[in-house]
Amino acid sequence: MSEVLPLAAAPEAVERAPKRRHPALAALRRLFRHRLFLTGLFLFGIIAFLAAAAPWITTADPNRLSMRNKFLPPGGDYILGTDNFGRSLWSRVVWGAQLSVIIGISVVALNAVFGTLIGALAGYFRRVDNVLMRINDALMAFPAILLAIGVTAMLGPSTMNVILALGIVYVPRTARIVRASVIVLREMEYVQAAVAAGAGHWRILRHHILPNAMAPMIVQLSFLFAYAVLSEATLSFLGLGAVPPTPTWGNIMAEGRDFMRDAPWIIAIPGVALMLTVLGLNMLGDGLRDVLDPRLRIQQ
Repeated sequence: MSEVLPLAAAPEAVERAPKRRHPALAALRRLFRHRLFLTGLFLFGIIAFLAAAAPWITTADPNRLSMRNKFLPPGGDYILGTDNFGRSLWSRVVWGAQLSVIIGISVVALNAVFGTLIGALAGYFRRVDNVLMRINDALMAFPAILLAIGVTAMLGPSTMNVILALGIVYVPRTARIVRASVIVLREMEYVQAAVAAGAGHWRILRHHILPNAMAPMIVQLSFLFAYAVLSEATLSFLGLGAVPPTPTWGNIMAEGRDFMRDAPWIIAIPGVALMLTVLGLNMLGDGLRDVLDPRLRIQQ
């Protein structure tokens, strides 16, 4: 008679299935192991800190004139030197960083609201898709900076007009990306199941489609922040941004271009600040794209 083998193994021998992590926590873990993302976060974090702490880390009024101190090189009482009117370049660059961050956040907020709304409506409701996308196509036919120049030239130079112009320029691009995601998601089985269960259109959009369309939109908004900062500096350089003497990186460089030989720091320092900001935001965007896009995801 053959031996009867034990039916149950020892508890220690039972291999337990690994616990499944929450998708958001897993994404955060990958982000903070992504070197490009961390480098961009560090660079932009410096600029964001300077912008937020501007009232406390600058002692001089950025618009105070002191003609006897003009063209002082960096060092001494003036960390970054002075400009052609004797104004502290440190104060002007830091306050310019604050304005650039405010404009960037405002443009991103406009795109997050109106770009998502237009893209969701066009992608989900076929009847309005053609009308909305043809308007989008008409706006996207113009180069972004030329359209922004045209809008600000028509409205006049001011900070609010710059935000409005950049919103008009970039909302169609965000709407196009959201629309593409919604078109794919509306054909998914879980969306069709919600339709069959009698769920309303707005409930389906809020609970089933838009939450799953957030990843490409977040990546787009991170790049859009960089575009907004760079476009604002371009408009200010051309005299279409904030009205002087309000300091912005663009108008600081515009004033310093006539003194590049005698005082190159006037144009070099805000230029470096602009470069670091755009570089940091683009690195942030690349890191987010690598982690959130399943086709390009990099396992660190």
